Amino acid sequence: MKTCCPLQNSMTIGIFATITPHPEHREAVEQALRLMVQHSRAEAGNLRYDLFQRDDGLAFDLFELYVDAAAIDAHRQSSHYQHYRAATAGWLSAPTQVRVANALDVAPLSQSGE
Repeated sequence: MKTCCPLQNSMTIGIFATITPHPEHREAVEQALRLMVQHSRAEAGNLRYDLFQRDDGLAFDLFELYVDAAAIDAHRQSSHYQHYRAATAGWLSAPTQVRVANALDVAPLSQSGE
């Protein structure tokens, strides 16, 4: 398991993504997202990969944090990301909304188990 350290690199990049599945595919999309979370957290350049469910239960939000743009590129080229995109292509009711932001003031990440 990787350890984390304080975020002092001005290159740190956050991604906020909203995924809206068709109601009949909600559970399948959730399972695909959970699998992607597991694999993405193990990526060398990934600092956070958190999955949320909207209050209405119809959409999911991801919060992703990477050390730099190269880590985002590596994530997008990974086999688990490519598999997720292919598997869920027909399951979404809208294109995934992605917002990218450069970190200005991010709390230090605690080490695993603390």
